[in-house]
Formats: sequence, C-alpha cells, structure tokens
Amino acid sequence: MKSLLSLVAAGAMALLSTSAAAQAPAADFPTRPVTIVTPFAAGSGPDAVLRLISDKLGRLWNQRVLVDNKPGGGGFIAIEQVRRAAPDGYTLLQLDSEHVAALPHLYKSRNFVTLQHFDPVASLFRTPFFVAVPTDSPWKNMSDLVAAAKAKPGQLSYGSWGVGSPGHLGAQQLEALTGTQMQHVPYREVSQLFANVGSGEVAWSFASLPSSQGIYKAGKLRYIAIAAPKRIPQMPEVPTMAESGGPAGLEVNSFVSLLTPKGVPAAIRMKINADVAKVIADPEIRARFDTFAFEPLAWSPEEIERNAEAKSKVYGELVKRGNISLE
Repeated sequence: MKSLLSLVAAGAMALLSTSAAAQAPAADFPTRPVTIVTPFAAGSGPDAVLRLISDKLGRLWNQRVLVDNKPGGGGFIAIEQVRRAAPDGYTLLQLDSEHVAALPHLYKSRNFVTLQHFDPVASLFRTPFFVAVPTDSPWKNMSDLVAAAKAKPGQLSYGSWGVGSPGHLGAQQLEALTGTQMQHVPYREVSQLFANVGSGEVAWSFASLPSSQGIYKAGKLRYIAIAAPKRIPQMPEVPTMAESGGPAGLEVNSFVSLLTPKGVPAAIRMKINADVAKVIADPEIRARFDTFAFEPLAWSPEEIERNAEAKSKVYGELVKRGNISLE
C-alpha cells in the first residue's frame, strides 16, 4: 500500500512538473527578438500603426520586435513566409480581414483557407470607409450617386486599390443592394487612385482617412457618406450611409489582426493577446489611432474568428455574384 501511494505521489509530482514546464515558456515569453511580418508597404496606415505597437511591445517584453514588410502577391508573399516559420510565437503575421476572409474565395484553385494555416491571436483596429467624390461633383449625397448609376447602367466608374479589396467588394455590395451596375477601375497605387478621383478621371471611390486625407486637404475630394451605422468624431459632418440616402445595411470596413502559424502553444498565444491589449490601451497608441480614424479592438481570438467568418460569408456571396477571381 505504501509503495502504491508513493507511486501515485510520484505520478502527481510528474504531472505538476510537466504542467509547470509547459507554463514556463509562456511566462518567460519572449526570450529573444520577435518578428512581425506584414503584407502592407512601409509608410501605409497599417504599417505606421504596427511600428508604434511593435515599439511598445518591445518595451513591455524587453526584447526587440521587428517589422518585416513583405508587400505584393495579394498578401501571399508575407503569408508564405510566416506559414513556413516555426510555431513558437516568435514570428507573427499582420493581416487585414480581407486577407483572412476574402482570399479563399478569390483564389479558389489554390484551395487556401487562411484560418486553416494560422490562428488569430490579437486584434489591432478596425477602419471605416467613406464614399469620396471629386470636389466639383454634382452629387451631394448617396441618393444622387445611386440615381446617376441607374441612369447609366455599366458606365459610372469607381476606383479601388485592387480586385478583392474592401473598396472593390464594398462597391459590389452597393450594387447588389441598389440594383445598379458600375464600372470598376482597379489601381496599383493608392495615391494614384485618389489623385484620379480628385481630378474626376473616376467618378468615386471608397476611401479611408489616412489614404485619402492628402487629396482631401488639398481641396480635391469630398466625402458624401461614411459606410457605417454612426458618424465618427474625426469627421462629424459626414453623414452615415443611411442619412445620405444610401442602403442602411451597407457597412464597409476592414479589421487588422495578428496571427501565428498553427501549432503555437495556447499559453503563448494567450500571453500575446493580453500584452497586445495592454499596448493598445496606451494613450499614445489611442491618440495615433484617432488621427487615422482607426477604432481600437481588443477581441479574443474567438471573436476575431467569428468576425472573420461573418465577413467570409458576405465576401463569398459577392465574389460569386460578380464572378470575381484573382487566379
């Protein structure tokens, strides 16, 4: 009996030791530099925010947090680099909701479902989109824009920063909700897109504040609506989609998150989530978010996944309806 009790006690000690060993790496994480790979170009809004967040994380962790910009390839250059990385938490991936929710529908032959290869670990922010028109456009609101689209089916042009972007898919949703058909003009350079909207070469575009503010402040753009259920403090004079006479159910936004390759221990992912949430609550970060009209998010990994799945359902329907492909 005594030997049996000793055996049980030894087993219990072994389990406790194993549990402590599993928790220790998470408690000590990170013990060396962390790299965050991003598909966004240096100087873009998501990149600028990520660098500030990385700096704050580095101070919190007492380790360097490096930003590695890998733009191009529809996000797949950055995605493939991180997918091949060791699942230890030391290589993270910054993606927007379109990389997570739209890519599987846009590249069907690749059979690539983002969340089958990565786990969401921390949300960063969500950005709303405005409807931007040239300053001298005759349209004062969404009612005017929709009426013009109906008067000239397939002729009214709108620009976006690429096939499958929120600007493109948001316009597809606008067409579906209003029974209109417009002409899509995709751009490689965001700056060129809004320069051409300002000059009237394209009739309108969805726009985020950081990407279009230069042309707006130059007096060449007007915002006639925000595709959101409420106005925002940064532009309180801009009406909501419904207030401007557009479809009330149309919301166009994008959220940005950090992900890890599949296989990172749950305890490490939970620590990253908690530490990123601390950093995002920093007043300096909040002030920077305000300048971009970025809404700070502190979602759990489960919330990120639920929101991505909701977007995926909408995007799947829009891609099918518009016969959109990036193959």
